[in-house]
Amino acid sequence: MSQGPQEPHSVPPSAPPAPPAPNPQDEKTWALLCHLAAFAGYLVPFGNILGPLVVWLIKKDEMPLVDDQGKESVNFQISTTIYFIISLVLCLVVIGAFMLAALAVFKIIFVIIATVSASRGERFRYPLCIRFIS
Repeated sequence: MSQGPQEPHSVPPSAPPAPPAPNPQDEKTWALLCHLAAFAGYLVPFGNILGPLVVWLIKKDEMPLVDDQGKESVNFQISTTIYFIISLVLCLVVIGAFMLAALAVFKIIFVIIATVSASRGERFRYPLCIRFIS
């Protein structure tokens, strides 16, 4: 006797596996890159904003530290760009030249401090930063 088609054993559906937790060292490295990418502004116009923005957009969904530090870096770079534009306008009354010099030093120092903090896995907050992206 021939039997009809056999039904496959039904296996209850299972939930998709959770994504693996990010490697802490990789997360620190990507967070560090969010801050270091700001130096791209010395090579490409608006690279100081585009560099951190690209790094943040690539890894923000996978790594919480990168999400936090990427937003912080992009916000700071947008803020300092605005401050540079204001300083350029103020060059007409001489004070802008001093402001440009001070702002350049301020920016470099705080990007380095943020980079070191991110390399330790710490969340850094820039001073004088306008929070455009929250």
